[in-house]
Amino acid sequence: MKQSGSTQTDCDVSLGIPANTVMAYSLIELYVKCNGKFELCLIRNNGGFEIDKSKEGLEVDGFMDLGGDFDTNSPLNLNKELEKLSGHFQLLLTLPAAKRSSLLQLLKTTMEDREAVSVLESVLDQMCEGETPDLGDLEESERETVQAILDLVDQCVGKDEDEIISSLLSAVHLIVSAMVGMTDEGLSVLGSCCSPPVLQALQILVQHVAAGSGETLSLRDAGLAVLTEEELYQRTESLFGHSEVTLKREEDTLRTEMKDQRGYLPLVMSITVKGLFSLS
Repeated sequence: MKQSGSTQTDCDVSLGIPANTVMAYSLIELYVKCNGKFELCLIRNNGGFEIDKSKEGLEVDGFMDLGGDFDTNSPLNLNKELEKLSGHFQLLLTLPAAKRSSLLQLLKTTMEDREAVSVLESVLDQMCEGETPDLGDLEESERETVQAILDLVDQCVGKDEDEIISSLLSAVHLIVSAMVGMTDEGLSVLGSCCSPPVLQALQILVQHVAAGSGETLSLRDAGLAVLTEEELYQRTESLFGHSEVTLKREEDTLRTEMKDQRGYLPLVMSITVKGLFSLS
């Protein structure tokens, strides 16, 4: 990189190190601007890419920000961001119960393989852009899952309802893009928490985090009672922990606390949970 602090390249940059060289090094995050300049980040989780406000659809580390103005380096207003996306969740809730259940199971299966999630996102990217993806290059298992999801979307609406199909594809795309934005550990834990009762509990916790009231929740409430099971609570604690949210339990009460007001991990986790809950 030049002393000016900028670089322009369309290919991978590599550094050759001679064999048997002794090295001492540390990793530091970069904040890369649209003009190619970059800044060194002394504070963790402040790195990333500057968002080009001229684009209608913005992508941050694989997550499509449909709102168009989410900045990973600004304080996160989780409630505001989720409210902007509420129409997608409402659309999913209107689907027939059997179709919602089938779609939930297919997404759950996809979550078991990070590569499969990325493949599905790529296909939905193309379809949301009005392109026809070529599924022939996919592995058989990936092709079957992707095709099953696309078939379900078609079955959920009648013929000649292209606008509704497009909206439904966007809603599914939102969930899958949020999955891609999650950490590997968080996605794996969430994949084991996809039963309707557990998703309901996670949804309540997400709403509580978004509200930011700081009040405690009672595990005696019907929606949260499932978390009294120790193993399930440990999974939930792990999921939120990998999303920069702390769960604190005292006897039969719970309290949530956002670890860092910057970054998108709480948002992508919340979107995934709300989307899956809409299908449960």
